[in-house]
Amino acid sequence: MEKFLNHFWGKEVDFKKEAIAGVTTFLAMAYIIAVNPSILSVTGMDAGALVTATCLTAGIITIFMGLYANLPFALASGMGLNAYFAFTVCGQKGISWQIALTAVFVEGIIFILLSLFKVREAVVKAIPLNLKYAVTVGIGLFIAFIGFVDAGVVAKDESTLVTIGKFATPTVAVASIGLILIVILERKRVKGAILWGILGATAVAWLYAALDPAGAKFFNISLPNGIVKFESIAPIAGKLDFSYAFHPQNIVNFFVVVFTFLFVDFFDTLGTLVGVSAKAGMLDKDGNVPHAGRALLVDAIGTTAGAALGVSTVTTYVESATGVAEGGRTGFTAIITGLLFLAAMFFSPLFVAIPKCATAPALIYVGYLMMESIVKINFSDITEAVPAFLTIILMPLTYSIGDGLTVGVLSYVIINLILNLFTKEKKKISFVMFILAVVFIFKLIVIPFL
Repeated sequence: MEKFLNHFWGKEVDFKKEAIAGVTTFLAMAYIIAVNPSILSVTGMDAGALVTATCLTAGIITIFMGLYANLPFALASGMGLNAYFAFTVCGQKGISWQIALTAVFVEGIIFILLSLFKVREAVVKAIPLNLKYAVTVGIGLFIAFIGFVDAGVVAKDESTLVTIGKFATPTVAVASIGLILIVILERKRVKGAILWGILGATAVAWLYAALDPAGAKFFNISLPNGIVKFESIAPIAGKLDFSYAFHPQNIVNFFVVVFTFLFVDFFDTLGTLVGVSAKAGMLDKDGNVPHAGRALLVDAIGTTAGAALGVSTVTTYVESATGVAEGGRTGFTAIITGLLFLAAMFFSPLFVAIPKCATAPALIYVGYLMMESIVKINFSDITEAVPAFLTIILMPLTYSIGDGLTVGVLSYVIINLILNLFTKEKKKISFVMFILAVVFIFKLIVIPFL
């Protein structure tokens, strides 16, 4: 049986290590089971149905990623995209959630076409190697920043945007214990150190919730509200409404929404694939992501299927990096993660109760690991070093992988295009990079005014 499985994956697989990696990725992502319904339900969608749809979509499409693309990446409804869906499209624009789901569905169809015609794969290949390593580092800073926010170490501030949080809080204590546990176990070379860190931090958080329920609730920490629970997706599944899109007065507005979903999903996924693959040492000799075309097609199908089931745009999750850090290298990791999401449909109270401060140490530690790629960037060539720097710094500062990559690619094209006008040694800029630059200018300058 093991020989058959190794033949299927195309390499000898450490199934125990991959299984631990899959569980780690799932626990790092489990917050989406609670957060996605809480965000999307403000549109009037049924919260219970959203829990089931979120788990079902993530489970099926992540397993598909493992089987078809053989990559250790997990997918679910994307953060940021779900907020845009709920608060901008349905809130500010006054569009119903049924029509918003239709926009997501159309975006997914466009993505499938772009993937089948290898447009997205061509974009992945066109990005210079230095920028690919920069994406890895930028993602590292980005997820570490998320971890610090979740832990309460970094807080909002009206004057300085962000500031140091209050350290004498349970969330900082829980996250600190988790991070220390991960470091000690890694130093002792204990397998599954990140997973044990999450579980240990969760145990401490739940113990606090048992001893001081009122105090813990103030910090969004609570014991599981039961064990078994399942709700039907019938209230939100199959509710697409194309009537709005075909009305002449609404066509422009509808496709602005579609383009925004399309753009953010495209480059967030692209950045995640490139960055996490580079960290895992999975890039080939030319700096390309293995099975990138398949991975991008899975992502596109996930968005389309997710809209049909009743959830916002599905995207590849940066938290996949936690599983990669645990040794996940094949699709078996994704399959384990997907199966756990399917199980979570019936045991959602347990996973919803895992507090963000318990998964925060995993994100912080993985951020540290991804910083290692900075030594691979060629800083001696300023025409590539500056775009790389902009990519790195703007991912956490804009709170967006896609926006950081946008500025990095745009600056790369502009700097080298101008330099080619005044130097004899011309740097070759691929046609795809030129097309991307035009698209980015349109997105940054034109779209905000539509």
